[in-house]
Amino acid sequence: QVQLVESGGGLVQAGGSLRLSCAVSGGTLTSYAMAWFRQAPGKEREFVSVINWRGGNTFYARAVEGRFTISRDNAKNTVYLQMNSLKPEDTAIYYCAADRVWGSWLSNAMEYWGEGTLVTVSS
Repeated sequence: QVQLVESGGGLVQAGGSLRLSCAVSGGTLTSYAMAWFRQAPGKEREFVSVINWRGGNTFYARAVEGRFTISRDNAKNTVYLQMNSLKPEDTAIYYCAADRVWGSWLSNAMEYWGEGTLVTVSS
C-alpha cells in the first residue's frame, strides 16, 4: 500500500516562501506521476502541479505558474513543491497525490492521496 506524507506547511507572510515535501513509502516513486493539489476553505480541491515519472515533464495551474516549482528526488522517494512569492489566496491545505496513469490529474482522480499540510499566507 502506497502512503504519502506531506510536510513543510506553516504560516508565512505574503511574498514569502515555503517548500513542501511529500515522502512516499510502500511503492517505487518512479512508477508514479506525482501531483500537488490544494483546497482552500469553502472551495473545491484544485490542481496545482504535476511531474512525470522521470521529472522531465511538468505542468502548473495558471494561478501558480512562475511562482511554484515541482521537483522529485526518486532516490529519496520524495517530491517537493517550492512555493515563492506566496499570496493570501494561496492559503489552503496542500495534498500530494500519486497515480500510475499520466493524465489522471486532469480529472483530480489520482490513485493515492496524502492527508495534506496546511499553508497559511498572511497579508
